[in-house]
Amino acid sequence: MEISTYLPLIIIFLTYFGIAIGEFPPFKSNRTTISLIGVGALVLIGALKIENFFKFIDIDTIILLFSMMIINTNLRLSGFFQLTAHHVIRISKTPKMLLFTIVLLSSILSAIFLNDTICIILTPFIIDITKALKRNPIPYLIALATAANIGSVATLTGNPQNMIIGISSKIPYLDFLRALSPIAIFSSIGVWIIITLLYPKEFSSTPFNQEFHKTIKIYKPLFIKSLGISFGLIIAFLLGVPIAKSAFIAASLLLITRRIKPEKVFKEIDWGILVFFSALFIITGVLSESRIIQSILLQWDISTRLNLTNLTLSSVLLSNLVSNVPAVLLMKPIISVLPDPNSAWLTLASSSTLAGNLTLLGSVANLIVAEIAQHRKINLSFWEYTKAGLLITIFSLVVHFIWLKLFIW
Repeated sequence: MEISTYLPLIIIFLTYFGIAIGEFPPFKSNRTTISLIGVGALVLIGALKIENFFKFIDIDTIILLFSMMIINTNLRLSGFFQLTAHHVIRISKTPKMLLFTIVLLSSILSAIFLNDTICIILTPFIIDITKALKRNPIPYLIALATAANIGSVATLTGNPQNMIIGISSKIPYLDFLRALSPIAIFSSIGVWIIITLLYPKEFSSTPFNQEFHKTIKIYKPLFIKSLGISFGLIIAFLLGVPIAKSAFIAASLLLITRRIKPEKVFKEIDWGILVFFSALFIITGVLSESRIIQSILLQWDISTRLNLTNLTLSSVLLSNLVSNVPAVLLMKPIISVLPDPNSAWLTLASSSTLAGNLTLLGSVANLIVAEIAQHRKINLSFWEYTKAGLLITIFSLVVHFIWLKLFIW
């Protein structure tokens, strides 16, 4: 076989490798630019035509992600997230209670909204709280990141990989919630237990001597409007209206305003994430059409060998090699050919998300928390995080396996 036959696969491999490590030293790059360079290289060698871009891009997923960004931006600008966090955390009177409320708040909000968004909003808030109360911020930040990932397991809109699975599988929102929310609940309890055991000096039963006070600005008209439309969106999800369609209509309604300038909303949207996803869809689409995927499908007896254990282990391994979103895209063509794929889709959604807690590099949510903390002169190191992340991942995967084995497979 000529080297030109291998060239597209080499480019795809290098692109995935770059996405996994997050950069290509010594160049100034990130996951978005690396994925775009990979697409450009495939076009350059003739392995991909520009007119085929939209053939590979899953437009429903891009629309869903874009719409949820608009909804989350409006809720943030209205003061909803800050107000919720402030009132929930104010009831905490001891370090253990503060940790519990952070885990609870992070899990619930991440299940309803995007986990990355929740980490962006709550990280500075938690740093302010721990500084005011003279506590060590590290265990609380680890709790935020891991609970955000775990909470996002529960719903189709909790994280980007679940959105991809939701669009591909057509599993109703309520069925997905019913199937995976127990994993999120029990695993969140595990986060609280493990972190309190790992940091015994921090989590005594001594009440706080100080109280945390912070002025929260609420933009009432936007607050009422955003909350009402978000509530309607959740009802639409539960009634089985297609999630991309529901989210897009909700986002469009929020853009009808006389007070908020459009530039203020669109400035908050992470366009890089949308570009990254689009490029990733294209790269994975090219890989799916190559002989390597076909050979995997031929070598595996899909109907008998892709069981709960194998799929969980494969998902965890891939998610930590190339990150969870590319892992889901790579597994997608394999699961799509199964005669009854819903169990496999649910397993992939849960395991790929839970795998993100293993190391600091395992998910974007983890990196967001670490980066914001670094800017505030707090060092959440790789090994400090992994000490807790490893135990939390093992615990949550045990919960995942037991629950899915008893009730799904």
